[in-house]
Amino acid sequence: MNPAAVRCISECFVKPYLVSEESKQPYYLTTWDLAMLSVQYIQKGLLFAKPPHKDCEDQNLMKNLLDNLNKSLSLALVHFYPLAGRLVTRKEDNPPAYYVYVDCNNSPGAKLIHAAIDMTISDIVSPTYVPEIVQSFFDHDRAINHDGHNSPLLSVQVTELVDGVFVGLSMNHAIGDGTSFWHFFNTLSEIFQGKGDHLKISRPPVLKRWFPEGHGPLLSLPFTHQDEFITRFEAPQLLERMFHISAESVAKLKARANSEYNTTKISSFQSLSAFMWRAITKARCFPKDQVTSCRLATGNRSRLEPPLSPDYFGNSIQTVRAVTTAGELLEQNLGWAAWQLHQAVVNHTDKSVREFVDNWVRTHFIYQLAQFFDPQSVMMGSSPRFNKYGNEFGLGKALTLRSGYAHKFDGKVSSYPGREGGGSIDLEVCLPPHSMHALESNEEFMAAVSSPSIEA
Repeated sequence: MNPAAVRCISECFVKPYLVSEESKQPYYLTTWDLAMLSVQYIQKGLLFAKPPHKDCEDQNLMKNLLDNLNKSLSLALVHFYPLAGRLVTRKEDNPPAYYVYVDCNNSPGAKLIHAAIDMTISDIVSPTYVPEIVQSFFDHDRAINHDGHNSPLLSVQVTELVDGVFVGLSMNHAIGDGTSFWHFFNTLSEIFQGKGDHLKISRPPVLKRWFPEGHGPLLSLPFTHQDEFITRFEAPQLLERMFHISAESVAKLKARANSEYNTTKISSFQSLSAFMWRAITKARCFPKDQVTSCRLATGNRSRLEPPLSPDYFGNSIQTVRAVTTAGELLEQNLGWAAWQLHQAVVNHTDKSVREFVDNWVRTHFIYQLAQFFDPQSVMMGSSPRFNKYGNEFGLGKALTLRSGYAHKFDGKVSSYPGREGGGSIDLEVCLPPHSMHALESNEEFMAAVSSPSIEA
């Protein structure tokens, strides 16, 4: 079947079922939130199989799904009310000040989209590389977080396939990180499975903002116009492929890394990240003196003293990295590379987090994707620890997970839990064609991975 265009059937805005007193107040952005204004929305979604109904029942299936999702979204937004708002900029002349925050009232709400495409599940998951059409399963294509002044901070797009349904969420990254994104996704699913008739949820978000001592709740930016800190990142030509690492393969990598460095402290994910760093660096055929790094997206909630709640809603994330040359990385063994990452993680303490925040207060830097990520490095994003396959919407367990256009660049690797669980991991790898083909020619790498299983 030839790829077809996604057709928008309907769209509407959804407001919180109840308006709380808290939601009538401005929702202020923290140092971590404001730093995200020039990067892209978070776009992640799940692919489900339709039940084996007759064609005449598909219409009722989608109507029930959308009606229940609408109700569930309205209830979820009571708890996550900032997602129903819009960004606002306020400027003052004397003294000069530039503020960006969330207005939770003057907004039509979050967006719910019903779309369709004449493609099958097989058209999406069978090709070696993720089809570009998948990017159309998400709202906010190529949007950056600053666009939340005029665009919804949250959109839910339900795309109907011939034999499946894709539920894709796009969330403004200045409002929350991956932990917050999946917290909301999990809550939406929880309410949906409870038939959307209650306001009690198992994990209420903690909306109290965290600011460094002596600062906040309203932080002024040293700008007079958005053009001073906003850029648009356009990714180079990339191939995107899903690889599966079984729990057994992950365990072998961990055992190998610890054995080679004569330690027991290297984690499974550090071992896997080092494995990917070395494999991708080898595929890139760099000269020996080329500097390369591996970044890990790392949460701050548990590292602060006192720690933030795991349910803190917002951004509380940074990256840590290990740096070396391509020659040293490939001449040393896996254990050596994994230990460099281990040390980077260990050194990410309350002290280093607060130093980062203090530096932001002095400089007010805004992340720019084109500058922050370079084609000599590897970035390990997302997390296999998030509950992704626990999200159900009356269609059983999802078959697989996919993401949108956002945050795709040379060397980006996103980690998801394997569908079978048990410590297995799926990796979404983005590389230019020549590097991807070289990676696929690496016998050691291909022996450790397989294609993800999508059996219903």
